[in-house]
Parts: sequence; structure tokens; C-alpha cells
Amino acid sequence: MLEYFRQYIGRPASEIPVPPFTQWLNGTLRMVEQGEMEAEFIVRKEMTNPAGMLHGGIHSAILDDIVGMTVALYGLENLYVSVNLSVDFLAPAKVGEKVIARSKVTRAGKTIVNAVAELYNESGTLLSRATTNMANTGLPAIRSQQF
Repeated sequence: MLEYFRQYIGRPASEIPVPPFTQWLNGTLRMVEQGEMEAEFIVRKEMTNPAGMLHGGIHSAILDDIVGMTVALYGLENLYVSVNLSVDFLAPAKVGEKVIARSKVTRAGKTIVNAVAELYNESGTLLSRATTNMANTGLPAIRSQQF
């Protein structure tokens, strides 16, 4: 799975075989390592709240999505899904800004995977941080050709 994801570094999600919501977020992979991933996103108007700032739900979606992809790097037999997601919103991002999401698996067990993800702006300001646990569903893992 590591090499599979690495082939897409530098390409926007709208051009690669990922779920429709991931395509809508349209991040671009920047780095892929076992248990770690980094992607960048451009804040679009439809991603903002009434104040014109990146909506908290989109912060959460980006962080949850990159963690899911990072867990997929392990090539696990079963599908893992988020059972919780705790997000701290620390700073805003405006339309047109580039934001960078970084994720890291902190523990990969047979039943639960624990991970952390952070969202930064280009100057390195931490915008939001999430911790999450993903649980083994017992269902077969979904592969990219199924999208």
C-alpha cells in the first residue's frame, strides 16, 4: 500500500481513485511513509463558515480523512472506521489559503488504531489538532478499485 499511495504524490485527489468525498476535499499528497502522511489543501469558498473561515466540519473532515488514508497504508485485511474524533480548533484559515494536514499512527493494534492529525497553514501556525481511534469492523478492507 505504501508504494501504491506514493505513486500519487503531487497529484490532486480529484485525479486519483479515492472516495467521492476525498475527491471533493481535493488534497494533494506531499509525503507518504509507513504510519505517516502529509497532504495540502486549498481552502475554497464552499469550505467556509458564514465568517469566511474554514468551517470546523471541514477541519474535522480533512483530519479524519488523512488518518483513514494513513491507516490504509498498513494494508490491513479488515476495514477500520473512526469510533471517535476529538478536534481542537486553534486558529482560522481563509479562502485561498493553503493548509497542510499531517497524520501519524501512534499505536496500531489488531482491534483499535490510535492516531493524531494536525492542520497547519503555510507559515506553520497550528490550526487544529485531532486525536482519534479507529476500530476493526471485521469487514474486508475496501480497495481503490472499488470506488
